[in-house]
Amino acid sequence: MTSSLAPVVASELLSRIENRTARVGVIGLGYVGLPLVLLFSEQGFRVTGFDIDTNKVRMLGEGGSYIYRIPATEIQAAVGRGFRPTHDFSLVEEMDAVIICVPTPLNEHHEPDLSYITSTVESIAPYLRAGQLVVLESTTYPGTTEEVVVPILEKNNRRGLKAERLGQKDEEDVFFVAFSPEREDPGNDAVARHDIPKVVGGLGPQAAQLTASLYGSTFNRTIPVSSPAVAEMTKLLENIYRCVNIALVNELKLLCLRMGLDIWEIIAAASTKPFGFQPFYPGPGLGGHCIPIDPFYLSWKAKEWDFHARFIELAGEINTAMPYRVVESVISALNQRGKALNGAKVLVLGVAYKKDIDDLRESPSLTIIELLQKSGAQVEYNDPYFPVIGKGRKYNLNMRSASLQDLQRFDCVLITTDHSIYDYDQIVREAKLVVDTRNATRGTSASNVVRC
Repeated sequence: MTSSLAPVVASELLSRIENRTARVGVIGLGYVGLPLVLLFSEQGFRVTGFDIDTNKVRMLGEGGSYIYRIPATEIQAAVGRGFRPTHDFSLVEEMDAVIICVPTPLNEHHEPDLSYITSTVESIAPYLRAGQLVVLESTTYPGTTEEVVVPILEKNNRRGLKAERLGQKDEEDVFFVAFSPEREDPGNDAVARHDIPKVVGGLGPQAAQLTASLYGSTFNRTIPVSSPAVAEMTKLLENIYRCVNIALVNELKLLCLRMGLDIWEIIAAASTKPFGFQPFYPGPGLGGHCIPIDPFYLSWKAKEWDFHARFIELAGEINTAMPYRVVESVISALNQRGKALNGAKVLVLGVAYKKDIDDLRESPSLTIIELLQKSGAQVEYNDPYFPVIGKGRKYNLNMRSASLQDLQRFDCVLITTDHSIYDYDQIVREAKLVVDTRNATRGTSASNVVRC
């Protein structure tokens, strides 16, 4: 229902959202942005996708997909409904709502790198017009929307527009700003995307109303909060909660290894408690775009308030150290068989950051490969989702996926990602040594298996 308090520009946009005539632009067509494009397209919105990667734009325009879990048929259906991919940011002026879904990595000092956000906002600011809604979805520290995004938009737009804020009078020359954190979980088929509740925090009351209406047209439930900063902190809490608990089980795993106890059996037993316990599982380190990064975003921001987030930083340190622990386990397992790591042939099994997905972001497997290579090992990898590993922001491996036909030629097979496609019984039978970081070989007592 259109609010009687809404200025004309807000009222008009709200009406277009409600009758599905609003033009929606999504900037960043990766693991977050592309699924969002499909959701809005399925609901009848005219969607334009923006990306600086011309190869992505070309492939999408031809009806192809570069994300394994998104079949090309879904892209083709969206194109048929009017979806248009482009790298021409001047088309932002035609949009009614612009949603920003770009990466927010860490720099080499583990500090927030907002360059993707700032460059994107600088690109769209000249084309901003009154009545547009700009929503940031990229995970970041509390205050980014108001302290970084809004000033750039206000300074660089050509029309002297200002963002609507709480308490200001209704005006015609305003645009609307909000933050709504992405909640993508690659590989999770148990929950449909539109069933994941959408947290929305508007900078002003009309921004909040417009954002809730926009996402409410696509998601089954929206959760309005009082400000963008609250929404930003909500996302960090969700991921830091997981980071801290994973750090806990990773540390307990290291203790259990020394004590001769099976952490996986212990977690399974604890999981039978019907209240007060949620299972988390150890691994070779954290991957993905959020969980390994978010603690450092918050601890960095906390210093502005003269606050040292020691607990959060400790969890990040424990998880960051896990790839080094894995390499130590490989060294130990090889030593027990009279073999040095230097010169050993090691096959890393699985490089995606978690099972059954084609996502390399922050994958601990890449760090492990580099550490093994620096120690003199001859490293190969196998991953059905990555025939080739090229160059990324933090790595330049230039490797091709190896065959699994002759495992005997390797001194060690290191399981770092437990893809369902692998036949672990066969791997255990054929490999000289298996070092398992994911409990993929559970159930076997073979003498050539070392779990770490």
